[in-house]
Amino acid sequence: MSDGQLAVVGVGSVGSMALWQASKLGLAPVGFEAVSPAHPRSAVGGDSRLFRMTYRGEHNFYPVLQLAERLWRGLEEESGQEILNQCGGLSIGETEGPYLPALLDSIRRTGAPHEILDRDEMARRYPQHQLSPGESGILDPRAGFLRTDRAVLSAVDVARENGAVVVRDAQVREVTELSDGVRVTTDTDSWTFDRVIVASGSGSGAVLPPFLQRHVQPKRIFLTWFAARDAKQFAPEAFPIFIRVSGDRSLYGAPTVDGVSVKATLDGRGKPTADPATMPRDLSHAEIDESVETVQEFLPGLVPEIVRSDAYPDLYTSDETGLLGPLPGSDRIYCATGFSGAGFKMASALGAIAASEASGQGPSMDGLDFLRPARFASRG
Repeated sequence: MSDGQLAVVGVGSVGSMALWQASKLGLAPVGFEAVSPAHPRSAVGGDSRLFRMTYRGEHNFYPVLQLAERLWRGLEEESGQEILNQCGGLSIGETEGPYLPALLDSIRRTGAPHEILDRDEMARRYPQHQLSPGESGILDPRAGFLRTDRAVLSAVDVARENGAVVVRDAQVREVTELSDGVRVTTDTDSWTFDRVIVASGSGSGAVLPPFLQRHVQPKRIFLTWFAARDAKQFAPEAFPIFIRVSGDRSLYGAPTVDGVSVKATLDGRGKPTADPATMPRDLSHAEIDESVETVQEFLPGLVPEIVRSDAYPDLYTSDETGLLGPLPGSDRIYCATGFSGAGFKMASALGAIAASEASGQGPSMDGLDFLRPARFASRG
């Protein structure tokens, strides 16, 4: 006998959104969370995540981002909470370097709104950034930042109002397909559901089939915050989110959300970790030194001393592109994980696609083959 139509393993970035969207389909989904939704040691931690419509890379995420934008606003309307602040976003780098031309190529393919700002215009409009000769910026007017804790908890609250259930402190150890359903096993109990969505981030590896386990790995991501000399200069209305790639240095960040500190973090520093539960939370001396030096060079309006830092786990795939779709040969187990440090901006859309496709009760989206788990089936 089935315990329900749909279970969601992991109620974090994408899982909470899948739970919310599945509840809107009338499925009364059950979510399993190893600790609690938005707990401070999950990939949700760190107050905020960047949202942007411009995206460098060979894959076309633009339709997913368009859907995500609509759904974030929908979640705000349903929950009464402010989640997405579209304060704009800057991409900064060498005008003729590897970063901005590749980004512009993607922008032109998608038709995303943007504005090119030369060095003089950057200095006039965004003097917080200290650009070198030969650098410029691209403004994404629809970019901004998401309040992560608020987003996840709002999705869970609305889902519960719609009949969803969340089982807390439930570490899922096995997800096993049966002839008539899927068994979900925790340390203390087991349940059977018609279908299951695996969305447990860094904890997903243990419940994925061997061919996928070979292509995923938890990594440690750290975040840093710096105090502003004049917080008004770094408020959302004056300081868009940013990503900067300049020579061998890279930094991304968001405006202050507390009126004191500004998130400014080295980009692309995820390192493999054997066990997310025991990975170091403190920064190394090298991480501290590079962070301080980069902020001192790029953002002179910040005091070059870290006032807050932490580290969080996330699941990376070998091609650093997420897993969204059914397991090959299965119509009962669906993957929505492995977004490699870049999933939160799209989480509302990813959760909606997962709920729709896993249940078979809603429309899908074309052009997502690059995200399907089946791409790894032939790679060994």
